[in-house]
Amino acid sequence: MYKPNFALKALAAALLVGGFCQSALACTTIIAGRKATADGSILVARLEDYTYNNHAKRFVVVPHQAYKDGDTLSFDNGVSVPAPKVGLRYTAMRDWNGDQRGALGPWSEFGANEAGVILSATNSTEPNDKAAKADPLVADEGGVIEAILPDLILSQARSAREGVELLGKYVESLGAGETNGIQIADDQEAWLFEIGSGHHWIAVRVPDDGYVVMANGMRVQDADLTDKANVLSSADIAEFVEKHQLLDKVDPAKFNFAKAFGIVGDAYNVDREWLVQSKLEPARKQGIRQQQYPFYTKPEKPITVEQVASILRIDSYAGTPLDGKKPAGEQKQRPIAMERNVEAHILQVRPQMPKGLQVLSWQSLGNVRDGLLLPYYLESLRSTPRVFQQGSDDFDERSAWWTFRSLTSLAHANAKQYMPLLHGWRDRLEDSLHAAQPAQDEMLKSLAQKDGEVARAAAERFSNGTALWALDQAGVLRASILTDLTKSTEQNYSPEELDKIKHL
Repeated sequence: MYKPNFALKALAAALLVGGFCQSALACTTIIAGRKATADGSILVARLEDYTYNNHAKRFVVVPHQAYKDGDTLSFDNGVSVPAPKVGLRYTAMRDWNGDQRGALGPWSEFGANEAGVILSATNSTEPNDKAAKADPLVADEGGVIEAILPDLILSQARSAREGVELLGKYVESLGAGETNGIQIADDQEAWLFEIGSGHHWIAVRVPDDGYVVMANGMRVQDADLTDKANVLSSADIAEFVEKHQLLDKVDPAKFNFAKAFGIVGDAYNVDREWLVQSKLEPARKQGIRQQQYPFYTKPEKPITVEQVASILRIDSYAGTPLDGKKPAGEQKQRPIAMERNVEAHILQVRPQMPKGLQVLSWQSLGNVRDGLLLPYYLESLRSTPRVFQQGSDDFDERSAWWTFRSLTSLAHANAKQYMPLLHGWRDRLEDSLHAAQPAQDEMLKSLAQKDGEVARAAAERFSNGTALWALDQAGVLRASILTDLTKSTEQNYSPEELDKIKHL
């Protein structure tokens, strides 16, 4: 993900942590098909990392909306397209400043709509020089960019495939201002959509029995362009690649999109790809820092939400062949979890649940390495608590994002003492939520058989109620740590001095 910073203090913070180019390469994604997961769900997980770590998020619901002929979907970056007859309701995890002039768009990052379609955007990537010259990116103003993607697609798409086709149409007609990886799924299939240049793209259906990991390098390879059930792309993409000699040899049956349009072999990306595959397939023996790793593979055991959460929280390569292996040049080694993570989400689309209750998200506010992943039935939501819709880049006691983020910041003040306390608290809460989830699902299934609206309302109360309960628990723990931290600054007095003070 890449975002413009339009405040002076944001610029200063960005420079302190390595500049804007670093922020453009800062997300990790795992996508799994329904036969690759333990509960039969389609799973999409992604970290949203940012240039600095005090960038609050606002969790909102965009309502269902009827449009008239001539209405448009318009965004701050200048994109304006004809509106559908009906704009679907969807959830959005937005930037605190996404509604400000100059932000280019809302930066909604991920969500689910009332049709059960989920979208997560984006994993920012880089085009290689030849591809960028052959088909230049358009300006952010007027092109398809991360800032507008979820809102542009979730308001319209009634299936994952329709979302892919819509996005492809917009990339070809409007042009893209960035190269990105986007994840789109429903209860039948999951797709990885990659934008490789100003007007060229490819989307590959993730096999039901496999998974895909993506860092910030383009990933699609070995794609059969003739298999329209599983591979969609921009028009004449093979001919374009051949004409501009983006590959030594173009094989439409084993098309290497990543090599044609992207930069392969960058340690910043392949280290994370190797690490995730090593965790999900311990028996697979692969050398480190290969040019490309397999696009999709099968996990050794069915993938669970808890397993994905543990992977998203890995903050080093300790104990692996990459431990201490500094990349070439001035680049630092890039782990999966980073201090500047501002939210994370693990989205499940569960075909076994009734329509309207299929999308279950586990999402955190602030740094997921130390933070708490909370469950939401996203399709059920008509609103979110006000406290989850507030926050900026300055501390705000009324903001849920800041309550969770400040808790982890306080724990870092004395990590040796407080981090075990924080992680123990988080693990207990998450364990209890996971243990209770099957019973919650069964209760909602039973309600849905009698009255779908009653079930939906119950799911919404559970989602928002759980979030408010966890927020309260975080506040209690934060107060406890702050009290203990304050007492730790107290001067130690001798018994004689203390007795004298008491009698003054």
